Order: sequence, then structure tokens, then C-alpha cells
Amino acid sequence: MDRVNGMDGVNWVNGVNRLELRTLRYFVAVAEELHFGRAAVRLHMSQPPLSRAIKALETELGATLLHRTSAGVTLTEAGAVLLDEARALLDRADRVRARVSAAAGAATLTVGILGDSTDPDVIRLADAYRRRHPHVEVTIRETDLTDPTCGLHAGLVDAALTRGPFDPTGLTTHELRADPVGALLRADDPLAGRATLTPAELADRRWFRFPEGTDPLWQAYWNGGEPRPGPVVRTVRECQQAVLWNGTVGMTVVDHVPAEGLTVVPLTGLPPSRVVVAWRERAPNPLIRSFVRAAITAYDAPAP
Repeated sequence: MDRVNGMDGVNWVNGVNRLELRTLRYFVAVAEELHFGRAAVRLHMSQPPLSRAIKALETELGATLLHRTSAGVTLTEAGAVLLDEARALLDRADRVRARVSAAAGAATLTVGILGDSTDPDVIRLADAYRRRHPHVEVTIRETDLTDPTCGLHAGLVDAALTRGPFDPTGLTTHELRADPVGALLRADDPLAGRATLTPAELADRRWFRFPEGTDPLWQAYWNGGEPRPGPVVRTVRECQQAVLWNGTVGMTVVDHVPAEGLTVVPLTGLPPSRVVVAWRERAPNPLIRSFVRAAITAYDAPAP
């Protein structure tokens, strides 16, 4: 690798020989968050040792990487160069670990998916991950609507492609996409011809709901923000059938093509349904980190 411009003559190859990957992960977190406090939370550590580690890194490289202000930090020219190089090095390190695991016969990953695994972004992610890790055996666990974590809290999967909101305790999530939502109605419903609807206009209607014990944040979101009576459902298919047979109202993603006899009217005044990749906070498996990075790329989502 060539000498890095803007780093006061530091030979980056020699610098890398002395740097720990852990320190580079610290720097990437600060550089992406542009705030020591948020980076410390993300790294599950206190702020003082993080600040000391970054200062030691600057001393090691002989370059100022960050401009510090009361509002946060900004990257210097040298810091921007290091961010690009550090991301590449960390990605390479994860691939090395994954290949070693594969050679040892231990390269497996279990991914939970909520709902439709034919989503074009999921297909794009599967193709990208297979190219990156051709020897990794990926097991897919499709789950119904009663567990938005897809088995993460229960330890059944390594990572999940799902939708929020849900109890994030012990988990890390990263938003991949935000989908507008709408009311799922029978095609002959009096409100089916409206351009948009509000939850208040559906307040006197029965909505489908999830079984007792379902994550309350998840339940509240899909009930339009408040408890509503209606039939209990577990799957997308059951949601559609509840509307078709009983005239029940429910929420769905606007872009989903409804079954025959149903229609979707966009809902205003509600936040979009956020597609997220989720994993356990303390998950050292490099295959998981690589999966998260691949998901961010496949969904064209902002980096964490």
C-alpha cells in the first residue's frame, strides 16, 4: 500500500503493523457517529477510554484525525483517509476469519426473516453474501408476525432481517429502509376509493391484532398506535383473510401487492414501517458483521 497523503509523512504500512484492529473499530465508530458519546454507547464502553484510545492512535500515526468541538467532532483530511482504509481493513479481517472458520468446518450462519423473503433487496443480499462467502452455509428461519425479532431474543438466529419497532434489549439494529404504510381494506369497502386515510377515520373499525404476549411496541404500531378489538392473526396470509372474510381493517406496507379482492389505501399521520437488520449486541462472529455490512450495501442504506 502506498504512503497515505495528508498524514504528515507517516508510512501507513508500517503504522498498520503496529495498530490493533480493535483500535481501528474504535476510530470507525467515532468517525461514523461524529460524537464520542454516541460512539461509546455503540461500542458498549465508557467515553474516557475511548477518547484515550483515539488520542493514542493520533500519536501513533503522527496525525490529527479529528477536530473536536463542544457539539461533537469532524474528520480532518487525514481522518477521512483513515476511515476509508480502516473500513477496508476491517472488512478484510472479517473475511479472513470467515475463511478460517470455513476451513475448520464451522462456517454457518442462521438468519431470521420476517415475512416475505422474495423482497428484491433480500434477493440482492443473498447473491452478494454468497459471492463474498461461498463456503458459508446459511440457514433461513422464516417467522410469523408474533415475533418481530425472528428468534434473536430466544437465541435461535444469529441475525435477523425484520421490521421495527420491538423491544431492543440486548440487541443492535440498523435501519435499511423505510416503507410507507396503508390501510388494508376489502376492494368493495366504502373507503376503498379514497386517495388517503387517517387512523382517526378508521377508529370505529375492527382491526386484526396479534396474540397475547406479542411485543407491545410491535402490537401498538400495527394497531395504528392504540389498542383495538379484532380477530387474532399470526401470518400475513391470516391478516389478508381476516380482511377478506370479515371486513376487518389492518395496516400493511403500501408497496405490497394485495391479494385479489383487497386494496391498500395510504395512511397519513403514521411513521413508516422500518426494515432493519438486527443482531445481538455482543456477537463476535465475523460472519455476522460481514452480513450486516452486506445488508447495508444491498439495501443501499447509510452506514452506521
